[in-house]
Amino acid sequence: MDYQPVLVPKLARPAPPKHSTESRYWRQFKHPVFVKEYAPVTSIHFAPSKPHRYAVTAATRVQIYAPRTQKITKTVSRFKDVARSGCIRGDGKLLAAGDDSGLIQVFDINSRAILRTLDAHKQPVHVTKFSTLDHTQLLSCSDDTTVRLWDIPSQSTITTFTSHSDYVRSGQVSSTDPHLILTGSYDSTVRLFDTRTGECEMLMGSVSPQKGSVATPVEQVLMYPSGTIALSAAGPILRVWDLVAGGRCLRAMSNHQKTVTSLAFNANASRVLTGGLDHMVKVYDVSNYNVVHTMRYPAPVLCLAISPDETHVAVGMSDGTLSVRRRQPKASEASAIDNPFSANALRAGAFESFLGGTLPAIGQPRIRDKTKSKPFGDVDEFKVESKRRKRLKQYDKLLKGFKYTAALDSVLQKQVTPATTFALIQELIHRDGLRSALAGRDDVLLEPILRLLLKHVTDPRFGELVCDVSGLIVDMYAPVLGQSPLVDSLFLRLRKKVDAELRFQRELVKAKGALEMIIASAALSAS
Repeated sequence: MDYQPVLVPKLARPAPPKHSTESRYWRQFKHPVFVKEYAPVTSIHFAPSKPHRYAVTAATRVQIYAPRTQKITKTVSRFKDVARSGCIRGDGKLLAAGDDSGLIQVFDINSRAILRTLDAHKQPVHVTKFSTLDHTQLLSCSDDTTVRLWDIPSQSTITTFTSHSDYVRSGQVSSTDPHLILTGSYDSTVRLFDTRTGECEMLMGSVSPQKGSVATPVEQVLMYPSGTIALSAAGPILRVWDLVAGGRCLRAMSNHQKTVTSLAFNANASRVLTGGLDHMVKVYDVSNYNVVHTMRYPAPVLCLAISPDETHVAVGMSDGTLSVRRRQPKASEASAIDNPFSANALRAGAFESFLGGTLPAIGQPRIRDKTKSKPFGDVDEFKVESKRRKRLKQYDKLLKGFKYTAALDSVLQKQVTPATTFALIQELIHRDGLRSALAGRDDVLLEPILRLLLKHVTDPRFGELVCDVSGLIVDMYAPVLGQSPLVDSLFLRLRKKVDAELRFQRELVKAKGALEMIIASAALSAS
């Protein structure tokens, strides 16, 4: 009869995995590149079009970075004062930025020439954003409490909104309707303007706070791509507004310890990223607004942005540090980003289905498809497979040779799982060889066994077996106790741990009895 290896049972895990699937995804953004600027980084904006270059605004200049190399490709420094809110147009050809003098300038990215100058604002302009649906229009928000929509070709103001009573530090044109503008102000209000009427159509927040409360400035606003939900950040609180229901507040969350300074969506708006002065960037799941991941940075976060292809997360900090984390996308993600309805893609798909294989992308090496089925023989063909003998583990080899002491020592190493160790101990008990495996040990050889028992004495999976082994060791080595301080201390710790577990079990029994009485009385009263 062949030797039967030790059967190691599959036990339930005592704890869930350390990182969830969501956390593992965001942890792929690694290899951070840190760039030191001369002043705080106040704005980061990724170009919507490929290759998704991004504009970084700091001090009196706006720098354009290449995402692949993280190097500066263009520097625009033709500002009279501190630059603000460098924004790249959707086609990647123009750059708009304001400054603290109230001047707004539109640049050609390639030549860095000034194409347009807009000078109606009298105080610092903190927001300059192109309309996503009409590339000839530009939104600006200023500390002079006004919001303006500009016509770039004529350098004239289309509409001016004056409803705010304090600094306007955030704003956005709706991506579904070019006539709707969402703004947030230091007067603690979020407003939705309509350029067709020139009036504020919706007010979110309180103009006059309640008695005893302090008005909190609105630092950032963000509108969902659908145009039906808006987000605002005021202090450490993130609020969700329902625009369809007239600006009703749906949720209010406070997961930051300090003021939230920036908001950003991922590519499909299924996650919201928030950055705050508490050095934290938090990721929310928009289905339930739970925090699914947190990233820590060395300084207060002033701005953040994520690339449209979700390969880069850029964060600007108050100490002038620009941090860019990169993620290597999978091949399936890269193909999904490309247009699947192009003529070339359709022809390639037809050719792939004809060949039954996969065509490599241009410039990419050909990869063999390992999932393709292998050819089979005749249906009636009978094949005799050679039996492969399973290799025995080291402890199985020692058990087979009746070397019980060596077998026990082989499973007391760190890389061996406790399930394997106690499965071998159980096998030694069945063979009536545990006493011989434990006999004749000095303090050095007895120490790993005692540490194993000490570690798992309160584990419900192994507790009963630990008690049996502990009792056998006490019977065998009681006459020599007191000769080794190390062994004595381990026995003492084991006793204290058993006493503490007994006290804990007694408290559990008391709590169980009290709960049973409450449940029984509730059942009687219900009947």
